[in-house]
Amino acid sequence: MEFSPRIKMLFEESRKKAITPPVTSFTYNIHYAAQNLYAELPKWEKQARSLAYAIANQEVFIEPYDKVIGRVYYKNSKTPEKYDPDFDFNTQPTLDTQKNNPEYDELCVNQLATYGTPGHVAWDWNAILRRGTDGIKERCISGLSRHQGDSEAEHFYNGVMIVLDALEAWNEKHVQKLTEMGMTEEAEICRQVPKHPARSFREAVQAFFIQFITVMKENPYGGNSPGRLDYYLWPFLENDLKNGVCTLEEAEELIEELFIRIDERLYDNDGWVETVVVGGSHPNGTSAVNPLSYIMIRAFMKLDITHPCVYVRIPKNAPEDFLDLSANYIINGRNRAQLISDEAIVNALVKNGVTETDAADYYCGGCMEIAVQGKTSDFLFTGYQNIPKLLELCMTGGYCLKTKKQLNYFKTKPLTECKDFEEFYDVFVKEAERVLTENLVYQDKLSEYSEHMRPAYLLSSMINDCLTKGRNMHGGGAQYHDYGSSLVGMPNVADTLIAIKKAVFEDKICTAGELIKALEADFEGYEALRSKLLSLPKYGQENSEADEMAARVVTDMSRIYSSYTNRFGGNGKLVLLTFIWAPTAGAILGASADGRKAGVPIAHSITPQSSSMSKGITAAINSCTALPFELFNGGASTMWDLDPSLATPEVVKSLFLTFFEQGGQIFQGNATDVEELKKAQLNPEQNGHIIVRVGGYSARFVTLGKENQDEIITRLRHKG
Repeated sequence: MEFSPRIKMLFEESRKKAITPPVTSFTYNIHYAAQNLYAELPKWEKQARSLAYAIANQEVFIEPYDKVIGRVYYKNSKTPEKYDPDFDFNTQPTLDTQKNNPEYDELCVNQLATYGTPGHVAWDWNAILRRGTDGIKERCISGLSRHQGDSEAEHFYNGVMIVLDALEAWNEKHVQKLTEMGMTEEAEICRQVPKHPARSFREAVQAFFIQFITVMKENPYGGNSPGRLDYYLWPFLENDLKNGVCTLEEAEELIEELFIRIDERLYDNDGWVETVVVGGSHPNGTSAVNPLSYIMIRAFMKLDITHPCVYVRIPKNAPEDFLDLSANYIINGRNRAQLISDEAIVNALVKNGVTETDAADYYCGGCMEIAVQGKTSDFLFTGYQNIPKLLELCMTGGYCLKTKKQLNYFKTKPLTECKDFEEFYDVFVKEAERVLTENLVYQDKLSEYSEHMRPAYLLSSMINDCLTKGRNMHGGGAQYHDYGSSLVGMPNVADTLIAIKKAVFEDKICTAGELIKALEADFEGYEALRSKLLSLPKYGQENSEADEMAARVVTDMSRIYSSYTNRFGGNGKLVLLTFIWAPTAGAILGASADGRKAGVPIAHSITPQSSSMSKGITAAINSCTALPFELFNGGASTMWDLDPSLATPEVVKSLFLTFFEQGGQIFQGNATDVEELKKAQLNPEQNGHIIVRVGGYSARFVTLGKENQDEIITRLRHKG
């Protein structure tokens, strides 16, 4: 797979610019305008006009070889002399809710939970491709007519139009410079879009890109994603191919340039995770795989980049060559692939209240967080909760086995006072409900805060039903107003619970008191007991009792989320991923009843623990797919790291198809030899090229902290 001379040169130049970017003034300008130009205006207008000033006055960077026009940089930005309080881009602002509950805050500092992170949203940018910014402004004018006397709606519509005018003004600066440089074709394209509807594939790509980088300045958060890029761009390319305007080879080169430009902006920030999902289904369930789906996978495989992440939606009756390409992507995609079952995801969304038409339009926001494109707010993924730690504190009545401190936030009956397993399990579930509900209540408070501090005029203009209701995405405008977060370590919880059930209450291997003492000692002096605990059934061994325990736990946790109703009638959304937290969440854990030693990294999402997958990958997959995937409406990822000897096209294809046929949702993993990673850890300067799958995203191995490197190295590599 070779590059054209232009793409090869463009890629080399982009790396230089990414490493040493020019000074930019967006952040400086937004705070300067708020304090010096618009300080006396009402808050909504001050926010809109200051943002518009910063957008319109962005620098213009164009090179003679560019076909995708528009460059922005995050590094090397001019620092404001003073930050204006009406612009808060903080991902976790301090609210009164936290101040009034210092013990809960202490737990979050101790990594029981994180909360309040915005981002992970994909908006309906297809509206700009189809209507242009002029068309969106027309909708705002119509909305003003419908909502006369509604001051909030008037502020919202006028705010959107102010920001759209600024986008057009910045785009016009590109037109002027392109004209000066004699780049007449590019100038004509930028004169058409984004102000007017796109008429060709090249105009559609340009309209997408200029709005995308502008939204990312307005909402600078990780996980914000293009979403279904191939799906929405394909009709334009299909029409161009019919009319002889463009060839597939030209389209592939344009996509390569688009990907390089996105990566240039995010260089050295692998965890940002701007995700493109390709393939998938139409609303009627038929395959939506198109030539652009193949082009985007191949382009990403060719390029030495980590953004945008390209994930593959596998529809029912997918073309055989698309399945073959997906298997090749897992093996030769440098550990960047993620495959997703349309049937399983759509089923979970529909069973949790999403229409079938909307469910077909799902995307991954960041690592793998599932939502409907253009119809949710950016609270899709708002943090995580360390459920094994919660279980530990329930066992001990709030005594932390790691810090040896009593946490008064927990006042539960300890395991030693429970007469049977069901009583203890009930204590655990009730405590989980209390803690998780408190987190969801906090999200409601943050939603109120964001409604006024982050009106997100441009982004909200492309979220249904904001323009219909006259409200921003946090003010009730989003059609699906759900809050998502992740419960990490669920397999660890299942293994611990089945161990308590068997060891303490059924097989009488030890008393509850003896077990707690062994855990306090990290099994020092209790080696015989640990050996017995390790031999008990585990989730991942195709043991029905252990698998039923895992299913019971996730069902109860899902019920807690789905039973919560937030300020706009939405619910909690269970998202199951682990990101970078496998070692950090494990580090604060004491030893556990399944025989795990203190500090050992937790399992990934719903993938069985490495130590529990003792009967091979087939048994592990069978255990995993025994879970009720229809409950996982925010997505549930799995990590299947393969020894290179097992990673053949035939085996990989069989594995992911079996996983999907049995109901699994998301398949990913590494296929790099462990010895290669060990050498890279010792000699990082010679191994900057190695990319690994961390936990929902891919990163250059040598840029990771040692704890994450060690966790990846020590994961089980399946050999058959």
